[in-house]
Amino acid sequence: MKSRVLFLVLFVIGISASAQQDPQFTQWMFDKVSFNPAAAGIDRAHCATMFHRDQWDMLDRDPKTYLFNYDGMFTDLLPNVGVGLTFYTDALGQEKTNVFRFSGNYQYNISGIGTVSAGLALGNYSKTLGDDWRPIDPDDLTILDLPRQNSSVFDLSFGAMLKGSNYYGGISMTHLSQGELEDLSIDVLRTYWIMGGYDYTIPGSSDLKLRSNVLAKTDFNALQYDINLNVLWSNMVWVGASYRGKDAIAPMAGYIYNFAPVKKATSQLESKIMVGISYDAGLSDLKNYNDGSYELFVKYCFNFTKIILRKPYSNPRFLGHRKIN
Repeated sequence: MKSRVLFLVLFVIGISASAQQDPQFTQWMFDKVSFNPAAAGIDRAHCATMFHRDQWDMLDRDPKTYLFNYDGMFTDLLPNVGVGLTFYTDALGQEKTNVFRFSGNYQYNISGIGTVSAGLALGNYSKTLGDDWRPIDPDDLTILDLPRQNSSVFDLSFGAMLKGSNYYGGISMTHLSQGELEDLSIDVLRTYWIMGGYDYTIPGSSDLKLRSNVLAKTDFNALQYDINLNVLWSNMVWVGASYRGKDAIAPMAGYIYNFAPVKKATSQLESKIMVGISYDAGLSDLKNYNDGSYELFVKYCFNFTKIILRKPYSNPRFLGHRKIN
Protein backbone atom coordinates (compact mmCIF):
# COMPACT_ATOMS: atom_id res chain seq x y z
CA MET A 1 0.00 0.00 0.00
CA LYS A 2 2.82 2.42 0.83
CA SER A 3 4.41 1.84 -2.56
CA ARG A 4 1.13 2.71 -4.27
CA VAL A 5 0.75 5.92 -2.29
CA LEU A 6 4.37 6.91 -3.00
CA PHE A 7 3.90 6.21 -6.67
CA LEU A 8 0.76 8.34 -6.85
CA VAL A 9 2.41 11.22 -4.98
CA LEU A 10 5.38 11.22 -7.36
CA PHE A 11 3.09 10.95 -10.34
CA VAL A 12 0.92 13.89 -9.27
CA ILE A 13 4.04 15.99 -8.65
CA GLY A 14 5.26 15.16 -12.14
CA ILE A 15 1.89 15.92 -13.71
CA SER A 16 1.60 19.22 -11.85
CA ALA A 17 4.99 20.31 -13.11
CA SER A 18 4.19 19.39 -16.69
CA ALA A 19 0.81 21.12 -16.51
CA GLN A 20 2.66 24.38 -16.03
CA GLN A 21 4.57 23.98 -19.29
CA ASP A 22 3.46 23.90 -22.89
CA PRO A 23 5.47 21.55 -25.08
CA GLN A 24 8.41 23.39 -26.61
CA PHE A 25 9.85 22.53 -29.99
CA THR A 26 13.52 22.93 -30.80
CA GLN A 27 12.60 24.46 -34.16
CA TRP A 28 10.05 26.78 -32.55
CA MET A 29 11.11 29.71 -34.78
CA PHE A 30 9.10 28.06 -37.58
CA ASP A 31 6.03 27.75 -35.32
CA LYS A 32 5.38 31.00 -33.47
CA VAL A 33 1.60 30.85 -33.86
CA SER A 34 1.07 28.02 -31.37
CA PHE A 35 2.25 30.18 -28.44
CA ASN A 36 1.77 33.73 -29.76
CA PRO A 37 -1.53 34.57 -31.55
CA ALA A 38 -0.05 37.88 -32.79
CA ALA A 39 2.14 35.88 -35.22
CA ALA A 40 -0.84 34.60 -37.24
CA GLY A 41 -0.67 35.95 -40.79
CA ILE A 42 2.13 38.40 -40.04
CA ASP A 43 4.16 37.06 -43.00
CA ARG A 44 1.26 37.87 -45.35
CA ALA A 45 1.05 34.28 -46.58
CA HIS A 46 -1.13 31.23 -45.98
CA CYS A 47 0.93 28.57 -44.18
CA ALA A 48 0.18 25.04 -42.96
CA THR A 49 2.72 23.52 -40.55
CA MET A 50 3.12 20.01 -39.14
CA PHE A 51 5.51 19.02 -36.35
CA HIS A 52 6.48 15.68 -34.84
CA ARG A 53 8.73 15.44 -31.80
CA ASP A 54 10.00 12.21 -30.26
CA GLN A 55 11.57 13.18 -26.94
CA TRP A 56 14.03 11.01 -25.01
CA ASP A 57 13.89 8.27 -27.62
CA MET A 58 14.15 4.68 -26.33
CA LEU A 59 13.00 5.71 -22.85
CA ASP A 60 10.00 3.64 -21.78
CA ARG A 61 6.80 5.55 -22.69
CA ASP A 62 8.84 8.51 -23.88
CA PRO A 63 7.00 11.78 -24.67
CA LYS A 64 5.70 12.28 -28.20
CA THR A 65 4.18 15.50 -29.53
CA TYR A 66 2.24 16.12 -32.73
CA LEU A 67 1.23 19.59 -33.87
CA PHE A 68 -0.67 21.10 -36.78
CA ASN A 69 -1.40 24.74 -37.35
CA TYR A 70 -2.59 27.07 -40.07
CA ASP A 71 -2.20 30.83 -40.23
CA GLY A 72 -2.86 33.43 -42.89
CA MET A 73 -4.47 36.71 -43.87
CA PHE A 74 -7.44 37.27 -46.20
CA THR A 75 -6.46 40.71 -47.43
CA ASP A 76 -9.51 41.18 -49.69
CA LEU A 77 -11.95 40.62 -46.82
CA LEU A 78 -10.04 41.76 -43.72
CA PRO A 79 -6.84 43.51 -44.85
CA ASN A 80 -5.42 44.04 -41.35
CA VAL A 81 -6.58 40.86 -39.61
CA GLY A 82 -4.53 37.68 -39.22
CA VAL A 83 -6.11 34.34 -38.30
CA GLY A 84 -4.80 30.97 -37.20
CA LEU A 85 -5.79 27.48 -36.04
CA THR A 86 -3.62 25.31 -33.79
CA PHE A 87 -4.04 21.74 -32.61
CA TYR A 88 -1.48 19.68 -30.76
CA THR A 89 -1.45 16.47 -28.78
CA ASP A 90 1.25 15.67 -26.25
CA ALA A 91 1.57 12.15 -24.84
CA LEU A 92 3.72 11.23 -21.83
CA GLY A 93 3.18 7.84 -20.26
CA GLN A 94 -0.39 7.74 -18.90
CA GLU A 95 -0.88 11.46 -19.51
CA LYS A 96 -2.23 12.83 -22.79
CA THR A 97 -2.88 16.52 -23.42
CA ASN A 98 -4.92 17.91 -26.32
CA VAL A 99 -5.07 21.63 -27.09
CA PHE A 100 -7.14 23.41 -29.74
CA ARG A 101 -6.92 27.18 -30.33
CA PHE A 102 -8.34 29.72 -32.76
CA SER A 103 -6.17 32.84 -33.10
CA GLY A 104 -7.05 36.28 -34.35
CA ASN A 105 -5.10 39.52 -34.38
CA TYR A 106 -5.07 43.06 -35.71
CA GLN A 107 -2.00 44.35 -37.54
CA TYR A 108 -0.85 47.89 -38.18
CA ASN A 109 2.05 48.90 -40.40
CA ILE A 110 4.37 51.66 -39.17
CA SER A 111 6.39 53.17 -42.01
CA GLY A 112 10.12 52.61 -41.61
CA ILE A 113 9.69 50.32 -38.60
CA GLY A 114 7.55 47.31 -39.43
CA THR A 115 4.26 45.64 -38.56
CA VAL A 116 2.80 45.79 -35.06
CA SER A 117 0.36 43.01 -34.19
CA ALA A 118 -1.77 42.15 -31.14
CA GLY A 119 -4.20 39.29 -30.78
CA LEU A 120 -6.02 36.66 -28.75
CA ALA A 121 -6.39 32.89 -28.96
CA LEU A 122 -9.49 31.08 -27.73
CA GLY A 123 -9.72 27.34 -27.36
CA ASN A 124 -9.92 24.21 -25.26
CA TYR A 125 -7.32 22.52 -23.05
CA SER A 126 -7.97 18.89 -22.10
CA LYS A 127 -5.99 16.21 -20.30
CA THR A 128 -6.51 12.46 -19.98
CA LEU A 129 -4.99 10.03 -17.49
CA GLY A 130 -5.06 6.45 -18.77
CA ASP A 131 -5.64 3.16 -16.98
CA ASP A 132 -2.62 1.11 -18.10
CA TRP A 133 -0.73 1.38 -14.82
CA ARG A 134 2.40 -0.56 -13.85
CA PRO A 135 2.78 -1.00 -10.07
CA ILE A 136 6.23 -0.62 -8.54
CA ASP A 137 5.45 -3.52 -6.23
CA PRO A 138 4.24 -6.52 -8.32
CA ASP A 139 2.09 -7.66 -5.39
CA ASP A 140 0.35 -4.30 -5.09
CA LEU A 141 -2.51 -4.59 -7.57
CA THR A 142 -4.72 -1.79 -6.23
CA ILE A 143 -3.31 0.70 -8.72
CA LEU A 144 -4.56 -1.46 -11.57
CA ASP A 145 -8.12 -0.52 -10.63
CA LEU A 146 -7.64 3.21 -11.21
CA PRO A 147 -10.11 4.32 -13.92
CA ARG A 148 -9.40 6.34 -17.03
CA GLN A 149 -10.06 10.05 -16.31
CA ASN A 150 -10.50 13.12 -18.49
CA SER A 151 -11.03 16.81 -17.86
CA SER A 152 -11.09 19.91 -20.04
CA VAL A 153 -11.27 23.67 -19.60
CA PHE A 154 -11.63 26.87 -21.64
CA ASP A 155 -8.25 28.29 -22.67
CA LEU A 156 -7.31 31.91 -23.43
CA SER A 157 -4.00 33.34 -24.66
CA PHE A 158 -2.72 36.81 -25.57
CA GLY A 159 0.21 38.00 -27.67
CA ALA A 160 1.85 41.07 -29.19
CA MET A 161 4.56 41.24 -31.85
CA LEU A 162 6.69 43.62 -33.88
CA LYS A 163 8.13 42.42 -37.20
CA GLY A 164 10.49 44.36 -39.46
CA SER A 165 12.25 43.43 -42.68
CA ASN A 166 15.06 41.59 -40.86
CA TYR A 167 14.02 41.34 -37.21
CA TYR A 168 11.12 40.42 -34.95
CA GLY A 169 10.20 40.47 -31.28
CA GLY A 170 7.20 39.34 -29.30
CA ILE A 171 5.64 38.70 -25.90
CA SER A 172 2.75 36.39 -25.11
CA MET A 173 0.84 34.68 -22.32
CA THR A 174 -0.67 31.23 -22.72
CA HIS A 175 -3.37 29.88 -20.38
CA LEU A 176 -4.29 33.43 -19.44
CA SER A 177 -7.54 32.13 -17.95
CA GLN A 178 -5.67 29.69 -15.64
CA GLY A 179 -8.34 27.00 -15.78
CA GLU A 180 -8.71 24.20 -13.27
CA LEU A 181 -9.04 20.59 -14.37
CA GLU A 182 -11.33 19.71 -11.48
CA ASP A 183 -11.66 15.97 -12.12
CA LEU A 184 -7.86 15.62 -12.09
CA SER A 185 -7.10 18.24 -9.39
CA ILE A 186 -4.69 20.01 -11.74
CA ASP A 187 -4.34 23.75 -12.28
CA VAL A 188 -3.24 24.96 -15.72
CA LEU A 189 -0.91 27.80 -14.82
CA ARG A 190 -0.28 30.91 -16.89
CA THR A 191 2.98 30.84 -18.88
CA TYR A 192 4.84 33.94 -20.12
CA TRP A 193 6.89 33.92 -23.34
CA ILE A 194 9.44 36.35 -24.79
CA MET A 195 10.95 35.84 -28.23
CA GLY A 196 13.13 37.74 -30.66
CA GLY A 197 15.35 37.32 -33.69
CA TYR A 198 17.54 39.14 -36.19
CA ASP A 199 18.75 38.29 -39.72
CA TYR A 200 22.19 39.59 -40.65
CA THR A 201 23.44 39.51 -44.25
CA ILE A 202 27.10 38.50 -44.22
CA PRO A 203 29.24 41.20 -45.94
CA GLY A 204 30.63 40.23 -49.33
CA SER A 205 28.02 37.53 -49.86
CA SER A 206 24.40 38.43 -50.50
CA ASP A 207 23.55 34.71 -50.53
CA LEU A 208 24.51 34.11 -46.87
CA LYS A 209 22.43 35.20 -43.89
CA LEU A 210 23.20 34.68 -40.23
CA ARG A 211 19.96 34.23 -38.32
CA SER A 212 19.64 34.44 -34.54
CA ASN A 213 16.60 33.48 -32.45
CA VAL A 214 16.00 33.65 -28.70
CA LEU A 215 13.06 32.31 -26.71
CA ALA A 216 12.38 32.36 -22.95
CA LYS A 217 9.35 31.16 -21.05
CA THR A 218 8.41 31.03 -17.38
CA ASP A 219 5.49 30.43 -15.04
CA PHE A 220 7.48 32.18 -12.27
CA ASN A 221 8.23 28.78 -10.76
CA ALA A 222 10.79 27.79 -13.39
CA LEU A 223 12.54 29.48 -16.32
CA GLN A 224 13.49 27.87 -19.61
CA TYR A 225 15.39 29.60 -22.40
CA ASP A 226 16.50 28.63 -25.88
CA ILE A 227 19.23 30.31 -27.98
CA ASN A 228 19.54 29.53 -31.68
CA LEU A 229 21.98 30.47 -34.43
CA ASN A 230 21.81 29.26 -38.01
CA VAL A 231 23.11 30.16 -41.45
CA LEU A 232 20.82 30.40 -44.49
CA TRP A 233 22.38 29.97 -47.93
CA SER A 234 20.71 31.29 -51.08
CA ASN A 235 17.31 31.26 -49.34
CA MET A 236 17.37 27.50 -49.82
CA VAL A 237 19.46 25.58 -47.22
CA TRP A 238 20.11 26.29 -43.56
CA VAL A 239 22.24 24.66 -40.87
CA GLY A 240 22.66 25.67 -37.25
CA ALA A 241 22.29 24.72 -33.61
CA SER A 242 20.36 25.62 -30.48
CA TYR A 243 21.24 25.61 -26.81
CA ARG A 244 18.53 25.03 -24.21
CA GLY A 245 19.70 25.99 -20.74
CA LYS A 246 21.01 22.97 -18.76
CA ASP A 247 18.99 20.66 -21.00
CA ALA A 248 20.34 20.10 -24.51
CA ILE A 249 22.44 21.15 -27.48
CA ALA A 250 20.54 20.65 -30.73
CA PRO A 251 22.04 20.73 -34.24
CA MET A 252 19.52 21.33 -37.01
CA ALA A 253 19.26 21.58 -40.77
CA GLY A 254 16.58 22.40 -43.31
CA TYR A 255 15.70 22.94 -46.94
CA ILE A 256 13.40 25.36 -48.77
CA TYR A 257 12.00 24.57 -52.21
CA ASN A 258 10.42 27.49 -54.08
CA PHE A 259 7.89 26.40 -56.69
CA ALA A 260 7.76 28.19 -60.03
CA PRO A 261 5.15 30.99 -59.96
CA VAL A 262 1.81 30.14 -61.53
CA LYS A 263 0.29 33.06 -63.42
CA LYS A 264 -3.44 33.51 -63.88
CA ALA A 265 -5.49 36.26 -65.49
CA THR A 266 -5.31 38.73 -62.61
CA SER A 267 -3.01 37.09 -60.06
CA GLN A 268 0.13 35.06 -59.56
CA LEU A 269 0.49 32.11 -57.18
CA GLU A 270 3.80 31.94 -55.30
CA SER A 271 4.46 28.97 -53.02
CA LYS A 272 7.21 27.12 -51.20
CA ILE A 273 7.72 24.12 -48.97
CA MET A 274 10.11 23.92 -46.02
CA VAL A 275 11.44 20.79 -44.32
CA GLY A 276 13.52 20.83 -41.15
CA ILE A 277 15.05 18.28 -38.80
CA SER A 278 16.81 18.58 -35.46
CA TYR A 279 18.39 16.33 -32.83
CA ASP A 280 18.64 17.17 -29.13
CA ALA A 281 21.76 15.85 -27.40
CA GLY A 282 20.92 15.89 -23.70
CA LEU A 283 23.09 17.58 -21.08
CA SER A 284 21.34 16.40 -17.91
CA ASP A 285 21.80 13.04 -16.18
CA LEU A 286 18.79 11.79 -18.13
CA LYS A 287 21.05 11.47 -21.19
CA ASN A 288 22.32 8.17 -19.76
CA TYR A 289 18.87 6.61 -20.17
CA ASN A 290 17.80 7.69 -23.67
CA ASP A 291 19.09 8.24 -27.21
CA GLY A 292 18.25 11.93 -27.45
CA SER A 293 15.26 13.71 -28.97
CA TYR A 294 14.27 13.92 -32.63
CA GLU A 295 12.12 16.51 -34.30
CA LEU A 296 10.78 16.93 -37.83
CA PHE A 297 8.62 19.64 -39.36
CA VAL A 298 7.09 20.34 -42.76
CA LYS A 299 5.68 23.76 -43.70
CA TYR A 300 3.89 24.78 -46.88
CA CYS A 301 3.21 28.45 -47.65
CA PHE A 302 1.48 30.13 -50.57
CA ASN A 303 0.34 33.59 -51.52
CA PHE A 304 -1.57 35.22 -54.36
CA THR A 305 -0.07 38.40 -55.80
CA LYS A 306 -2.33 40.61 -57.88
CA ILE A 307 -1.27 41.42 -61.43
CA ILE A 308 -1.99 45.04 -62.34
CA LEU A 309 -3.43 45.20 -65.84
CA ARG A 310 -2.57 48.26 -67.90
CA LYS A 311 -5.54 49.74 -69.72
CA PRO A 312 -5.31 50.19 -73.52
CA TYR A 313 -6.19 53.50 -75.14
CA SER A 314 -6.45 54.75 -78.71
CA ASN A 315 -4.51 57.68 -80.13
CA PRO A 316 -6.26 59.53 -83.01
CA ARG A 317 -2.86 60.19 -84.60
CA PHE A 318 -2.42 56.44 -85.14
CA LEU A 319 -5.70 55.12 -86.46
CA GLY A 320 -5.95 51.39 -86.44
CA HIS A 321 -3.32 51.11 -83.69
CA ARG A 322 -3.68 50.77 -79.95
CA LYS A 323 -1.22 51.75 -77.27
CA ILE A 324 -0.88 50.20 -73.84
CA ASN A 325 -0.63 52.54 -70.88
